[in-house]
Amino acid sequence: MFSLEGRVALVTGGTRSVGRGIASGLSEAGAVVYITGRTITDRIAGQISKPGGRAIAVPCDHENDDEVKAVFERIKRDEGRLDVLVNNAWGGYRRLRNRKAYPGYKWKDPFWKQPVAVWDEMHSVGVRSNYIASAFAAPMMIEQGSGLIVCISFYAGRKYLGNVSYGVAKAATDRLARDMAVELEPHGVASVSLYPGHVIDRKPSPKPKRESARFVGRAVAALASDPEIMNRSGEIQVVAELAREYGFTDIDGTQPEPLDVL
Repeated sequence: MFSLEGRVALVTGGTRSVGRGIASGLSEAGAVVYITGRTITDRIAGQISKPGGRAIAVPCDHENDDEVKAVFERIKRDEGRLDVLVNNAWGGYRRLRNRKAYPGYKWKDPFWKQPVAVWDEMHSVGVRSNYIASAFAAPMMIEQGSGLIVCISFYAGRKYLGNVSYGVAKAATDRLARDMAVELEPHGVASVSLYPGHVIDRKPSPKPKRESARFVGRAVAALASDPEIMNRSGEIQVVAELAREYGFTDIDGTQPEPLDVL
């Protein structure tokens, strides 16, 4: 496995699913992992710490720039460095996860039938939050001459999948990662866009195209520990492909197949 001993990471939106799995994968590699979320708790941090590293819960609403700034100020004060930022905060599934509050909502409705708020949710706690967190992380990483920013995206950035707002948000995320890479390259800081596959929180049995959330975390750990990471900067990385390149497996010992092609 990969070693991130002595490294400090921040995973935004790490309360559940992919974000929680990424935090666990970084903890497993020995990193100190800060985790943000509106409902993050010390109990969740304790569970994430079990694989090996140290996890620290920091309540934060990524629609509030002052709260986000305070997270980075705390990391700077307490750790003095930041090696990995994973931009995972995402508000685009708010209606799917709370159907009682949003009765009648349909993910695949055409854009003219979608509430305008869906666009705002995906681009505020999504694209914009990625940009803001990266802007706070960059000075710390530039000062130390190294670092990795990972923006969690999906195949919808390359092809139509579900609805217009979703695809535009993911395409914007990909472009954000690519353009940040251009400006960060002279400072030795890498920026990539990462595509998980079909992620389920608990993987009950081997499935060719299903991944656990921890599998995504292991992909981030692999990237963060790669001394040649700058060679990947600005590019889209696919979790399942990285497993084959770096030689890691999912929690069941398998190497899932990529969900789709770029």
